[in-house]
Amino acid sequence: MTENPWDLLPELLMLGGAVTGLLTGAFSARERQGRAAWICAAALVAAAVAAMAAAVRPDGMAFGAWALDPATHVVRVVVALATAAVVVLARRRARGHPREAELYALLLLAALGAVALAAADDLLVLVSAYLLASVPGYALAGFARDGPGTEAALKYYLMGAFLGVPMLAGVTLLYGLAGTTAYGGLAGERPGAAAVAAVLLLAGVLFKAGAVPAHFWVPDVTQGAPIAVAAFVTTVPKAGALVALLRLGGEVFGAAGYGWRPLLGLVAVATMTLGNLAAFHQDDVRRLLAYSTIAQAGYALVPVAVTGASALAAPALLYYVAAYAVTNLGAFAVVAATGRTTLAAYAGLARRSPALAVALTVCLLGLVGTPPTAVFAGKLLVLGAAWDGGHPWLAVAVVVNTVISLFYYLRWIRPLFAAGDITRPDPWAAGIACAAAALSVLLGVGAGAVTPLMSL
Repeated sequence: MTENPWDLLPELLMLGGAVTGLLTGAFSARERQGRAAWICAAALVAAAVAAMAAAVRPDGMAFGAWALDPATHVVRVVVALATAAVVVLARRRARGHPREAELYALLLLAALGAVALAAADDLLVLVSAYLLASVPGYALAGFARDGPGTEAALKYYLMGAFLGVPMLAGVTLLYGLAGTTAYGGLAGERPGAAAVAAVLLLAGVLFKAGAVPAHFWVPDVTQGAPIAVAAFVTTVPKAGALVALLRLGGEVFGAAGYGWRPLLGLVAVATMTLGNLAAFHQDDVRRLLAYSTIAQAGYALVPVAVTGASALAAPALLYYVAAYAVTNLGAFAVVAATGRTTLAAYAGLARRSPALAVALTVCLLGLVGTPPTAVFAGKLLVLGAAWDGGHPWLAVAVVVNTVISLFYYLRWIRPLFAAGDITRPDPWAAGIACAAAALSVLLGVGAGAVTPLMSL
């Protein structure tokens, strides 16, 4: 354990970027608030670089409650770069808005909360991270201040508040049992009461992951919020929440039993199945992607369910989180680039912008898990973790759901090559989409990069 503030340099850069961007916007004319976007984006890139530099140092603990290990480093990098891409996506639509700088500051604060979720090694830090990742998200969902956005923000807030209460009850129960909130002192307490506490804790963390039964907010927020915000809330908090579950399972509940693995396995299967089946008849691409993100959360929960039983669990989850973030942001960037929200409206995209049509096809097939994309390599790791962890039924569920999901992704790909008229896409968003598709393929082809993670 150390008490060196420089151990938290990536987080301090995010916080500093949020505060500096907010102050810059407060003392700038409306037409010049865009400078806050570049300040925030630069802070995020610097945070990613600092996280990469920190990854070469030995594992440790900061202030007795903040884990400094590969899981934290991976989430730092993924969250920082994903949020930087979202800032660029939001820039065009937010330009000239009277609260433009506040948008970027809220994104950075919510991103900081996601990192804190992943790094938390103490229940009090976990609760604080939950609030930091949630409260800015409520404001972001309703940022447009229109009817759909207001409804999305209200549903998001009510679900977060409703599921945060049992999470706090679980924390209180565990503290009462163990007399400490540190993860290391919680294992081995009374099995019955600890099992109840585990279920209560799951409520809040599954809400941030967008998993069943805490998934109801996802389609409404994805459809009602600005598209850049939708891309953010379906990607960044999910990374932090999934790693938080991995840490809880490995350090607290998984090692002591309490039925943690079967419970998480059932939640994973229910999540991927519901997400895929609900996406079948969606004509709004935002709702289709929303249910897709629910299904992806189900796949990512599989290695969480076998943590402690398989050495592949942590590498599988970390790689899958990174692969999913790249691919999901690419799909949302296409929606931001075209401004089209229905499947039929994408007719003619291949003729107007062949590169963007190819990028969308790569991202959608990537979400299915088609080679040579990054998610394909991630799913192979997930399958290996499930099999190695003694839960082959989870591997079967992943394969079956992957086949099922192909149908609704093809429903979106088909109109791209039909005759139609579509306006010229936004070049910045199109560039992000193409870069994400290319990175997904590069990560998939170079899946050997996973090998160093597996040795950690």
